Amino acid sequence: MIGAWLRALGQLGDPRLRRPVLLGLLAAAVVFALLVGFGVWLVGLAATGGGGWLDRLVSALGGVAAVIVAVLLFGPASLAVAGVLLDDVAAAVEARHYPFLAPATPAPVWSQLLAGLRVALRVLVISAVALPLVLLLPGVGSLVWLAVSAYALSREYFELAALRRMDAASARALRRRHRFRVWLAGVPAAALMLVPVANLFAPVLGAAAFTHVLHGVGLGARRA
Repeated sequence: MIGAWLRALGQLGDPRLRRPVLLGLLAAAVVFALLVGFGVWLVGLAATGGGGWLDRLVSALGGVAAVIVAVLLFGPASLAVAGVLLDDVAAAVEARHYPFLAPATPAPVWSQLLAGLRVALRVLVISAVALPLVLLLPGVGSLVWLAVSAYALSREYFELAALRRMDAASARALRRRHRFRVWLAGVPAAALMLVPVANLFAPVLGAAAFTHVLHGVGLGARRA
């Protein structure tokens, strides 16, 4: 599973990935900024309005908390970006590493966007449930969040990649047969989301890595 991420990282310089990488960086930066802005807005609502030391303390701590929450929720939110970029990224990966495969039949762009938004909301709910543990029990909570996020991200990245070559029921069945290996591939995805700046590359890297995971555990493709 680590090999899938290394191959994805090694292809970032591929000219065929230039457009999705640039679009992914722009979209991910906008998503992250919106999450931070939302957090700051919530902090503003919590402020007492008195202008005293308590207000300044709430603002200072709240600003830090807003960034932390934005980092933790960036992973699920980025799935919406990945849903739109997936076909271009997967096509580039397959052209370089799996040229013997028949062309895929990707869904229309609007369908990819809806799928990305749907899974992003689902993963967002799962991550939000685990978020209080991170804030209340930083050590144990962070491990729980990492495990839960790895599961949620791997499930959705894998199924998004699989939907290019099979129906939804087959994609789910394939993931379940290889659930532990797919989850392991999700651990780097969850960890990458926690690294500022690097997390902006997560949508493209996740789409590329899980295309490799799909072909590695699912399609059993071998070079002709």
